[in-house]
Amino acid sequence: MSFLELLAIIVSGTLYTATPLIFTALGGVFSERSGVVNIALEGLMLFGAFIGIVTTLLMGDTWGMAAPWVSLIVAAIASGLFALLHGVASITLKADQTVSGVAINFLALGLTVFAIKKIFGKGQTDFIQFRIEKVDVPILSDIPIIGRIFFSDVPYTSYIAIILAFVVWYMIYKTPFGLRLRAVGEHPMAADTMGINVYKMRYIAVCISGMFAGVGGAVFATSISGNFSGGTITGQGFLALAAMIFGKWHPIGALGAALFFGFAQSLAITGGTIPFLRGVPSVILTILPYVFTILALVGFVGRAEAPKALGVPYEKGKR
Repeated sequence: MSFLELLAIIVSGTLYTATPLIFTALGGVFSERSGVVNIALEGLMLFGAFIGIVTTLLMGDTWGMAAPWVSLIVAAIASGLFALLHGVASITLKADQTVSGVAINFLALGLTVFAIKKIFGKGQTDFIQFRIEKVDVPILSDIPIIGRIFFSDVPYTSYIAIILAFVVWYMIYKTPFGLRLRAVGEHPMAADTMGINVYKMRYIAVCISGMFAGVGGAVFATSISGNFSGGTITGQGFLALAAMIFGKWHPIGALGAALFFGFAQSLAITGGTIPFLRGVPSVILTILPYVFTILALVGFVGRAEAPKALGVPYEKGKR
């Protein structure tokens, strides 16, 4: 195996596995930039995966190859609405945001497993016929060297996720909406004084967070797992949360961290095809992303500065 072939395998594998993490981490940026801790990313991903697979299965005969793509939109809407439960608990009822997030995770798991058993009569769905497949990007994949490495054997969702990271950066740092979002996360009382509706902005941010996480879960289910069960999403939401923190609550930083964790995850999948990793036990490669997560957070979280009002419920008129 040549060096270029090895590099192509690693890059395509990284982009493939990092895509759900990128979508979900970007959603976490919205929520936490507004001051709402979102531990519920795992549950929102799980709910999005459930909606994505069920939609693709039920509508596959009607929509054909378009079914998994339409399911991403349905998953975004459903998960955005589901995330509002976290918003009601943490913003309106001023419950502990971490506890609320954990409750959403358990609720999503129980609700989806119950629904699967009711709909399909068993603990998991059938495998979908139409998936989001890896493709060679026309024209770009024909570019010497670069095309083989970056534009071959990668699903379109990977490129969409990377582009969205820059779109989110522009929204948060270059638009009035982003300024208001950051204001309610840094100093909500000052933002309120300037006429910004803190509660409204936080609800919008939590809803957007749910939409991105739902798409992340649906992308994982329709491109990687191919079906749904209670164990389809096992830690990816927490990896995305870690990527967001590792990226210092910044969209581009979250993108880079998600690619880093995606690279670690891809080793568990592609390790058997890489010569110097063939002798490494698969269990070691499987736990590698979580080891990298711990090392990354231990080394960098202390230097990362979270939004000042993160996790603090806002009460109008109270200092």
